[in-house]
Amino acid sequence: MSGIEHLLAVMARLRDPQDGCPWDLQQTLASLTPYTIEEAYEVEEAAHAGDMARLRDELGDLLFQVVFYARIAEEQGDFDFDAVAAAVAAKLERRHPHVFGDTEVRDADEQTRLWESIKAAERAGAQRHGALDGVSRSLPALMRAEKLQRRAARTGFDWDDIGPVFDKVVEELAETREAVDGGEPARITHEIGDLLFACVNLARHAGVDAEQSLRRANARFERRFAAMEARAREQGEDFASLDPDRKESLWEAVKAEE
Repeated sequence: MSGIEHLLAVMARLRDPQDGCPWDLQQTLASLTPYTIEEAYEVEEAAHAGDMARLRDELGDLLFQVVFYARIAEEQGDFDFDAVAAAVAAKLERRHPHVFGDTEVRDADEQTRLWESIKAAERAGAQRHGALDGVSRSLPALMRAEKLQRRAARTGFDWDDIGPVFDKVVEELAETREAVDGGEPARITHEIGDLLFACVNLARHAGVDAEQSLRRANARFERRFAAMEARAREQGEDFASLDPDRKESLWEAVKAEE
């Protein structure tokens, strides 16, 4: 029995109405989604860390999620795991005519344009005619903003260089300050959203993944904050009770050590 056959058999056993696992039997397509998102992020973390043993395990957990969805769909008479695998294989062949057909491409840029034209045709066939149609609303906000911007850019709705993008960030920052000074909660929320959207656009023009950039900033802050707390403890100080100047000096000290 192959690994995937074994996994499918385990899944079937877990969902057995008589002898299966009560928790697994309670799950629905909707209830699984938070676990799927969590597993995808854990795959990302393991991949970036280069931890191959952990990556293998996390990929297994993510694959189990796919098998779980397919099992529920099979029980409902919709599709099974084999149909999922067959559909994605067919999609990859369709989107790579330069590999599986007679189309020729000169470089990666031309292949990307071909890929997008094929996807656009698929959207049209699925009655999705707008350039932004089909961008999942479940994506993290930064990722979705970047994807929306990239889609819009393919229609020519974009700046030619990064200069005006910097100007837009400055403009949105000024409008955010005005909103905060005015004390209007609804406008503050609106302007901060515009500022974040502009920052994502800046990251895109700079060739930086905004989501990854913010995650790394989060990790740096977490690491530095923990180091400040540790240094304060070593010196017999209660970090929370320290005055702002002392906290700032600790912050600069731990930054200098990186």
